[in-house]
Amino acid sequence: MGDFYQNGVITTLHNLSRRSVDELETELLEFSQSRPMALVLPCLYSELEGPALSNIVDELCKVPYLSEIVIGLDRASESQYRHALKFFSRLPQSHVVLWNDGPRLQSIDAQLKQQNLAPKEMGKGRNVWYCLGYVMASGKVESVALHDCDITTYTRELLARLIYPVANPNFNYEFCKGFYARIADGSMNGRVCRLLVTPLLRALKKMFPSEDYIEYLDSYRYALAGEFSLRTDVTKNIRIPSDWGLEIGVLSEVKRNYSTNRLCQVDIADQYDHKHQELSLQDEKQGLSKMSIDISKAVFRKLATNGVVFNAETFRSIKATYYRIALDFIDTYHNDAIINGLALDIHSEEQAVELFAENIMKAGLHFLENPMETPFIPSWTRVNSALPTLAGDFIREVKEDLIQYRP
Repeated sequence: MGDFYQNGVITTLHNLSRRSVDELETELLEFSQSRPMALVLPCLYSELEGPALSNIVDELCKVPYLSEIVIGLDRASESQYRHALKFFSRLPQSHVVLWNDGPRLQSIDAQLKQQNLAPKEMGKGRNVWYCLGYVMASGKVESVALHDCDITTYTRELLARLIYPVANPNFNYEFCKGFYARIADGSMNGRVCRLLVTPLLRALKKMFPSEDYIEYLDSYRYALAGEFSLRTDVTKNIRIPSDWGLEIGVLSEVKRNYSTNRLCQVDIADQYDHKHQELSLQDEKQGLSKMSIDISKAVFRKLATNGVVFNAETFRSIKATYYRIALDFIDTYHNDAIINGLALDIHSEEQAVELFAENIMKAGLHFLENPMETPFIPSWTRVNSALPTLAGDFIREVKEDLIQYRP
């Protein structure tokens, strides 16, 4: 049971009454008459072979209010794309599967590359960007939700609560972020958010107390949640990173474009679990190590655009301040785990903090050494200005893939 406390500068919508999903869906079905809704599912082919996605699809089959489901499929061969079309065919809603590695969508990517507008890095950010571009090009919906495809605790209530704030025509929210407790199998999870993001923001708040962007990010209860919803007009002008900075990048962009009273967060699940990344102590290009570097760079970039000046000494101070705050948080989380009967390994927590402290410094030095780096994918407004016929080409190529390969 959540509380009703409002913290920070954005609205928090709690789960106070355990309202039934059937009741929520009845309202959403009514909203859909004037505000059609879509769901975006960015996925890897390997997730079709995992334990989570089949249950997600089974749950989505019961959802009555979606006009469209757009599935972005990465790392798939032709035979795997054919299998994906069959896998998702039981969905009763209108749906498409974007074969991002297929020749037709690669031709779309090539057009973008000619104009230096294509995403430069493979990953979830690229997948999400193409899916949102397709939603805009199809023009069928006004509200969109997005969630990951590896959620092992998924129920359709998660989607209903996630999309409700931007689907309700009586609300004025343009963007909504989901949050939840990362508890599963008797342990406390979510190390990157608990041990990197929160203590890093608190350290930055000490060093730059006048920066309202830091308070804004710290207002989100789970800033790294992969689940969010938005009005389709939001997608036109946001520029997002293609790396692990995606979630922080999206939050930064909606803050840039909208007043905070148009943004909210909503409690979407009592418990949430998905596949876990390795800490990757020995390889900064993998796992949580790469994630921590990408996220730190995303935060530093945004602060720089606000006029914050960094140098090597600044990052040494940030690292030292972060390290002390993060160690104190370990004691806090340990006590929280004990009172709730959960497991938390202090040794592995401190290993993570030590790694994240090193990676904060690496991210800072990378930022200083690459001042001309442009990690953001261009906005779809810019793309459509440079290539006015691309939207029609995109829709046509996806349709041709479905005609040729659908069983």
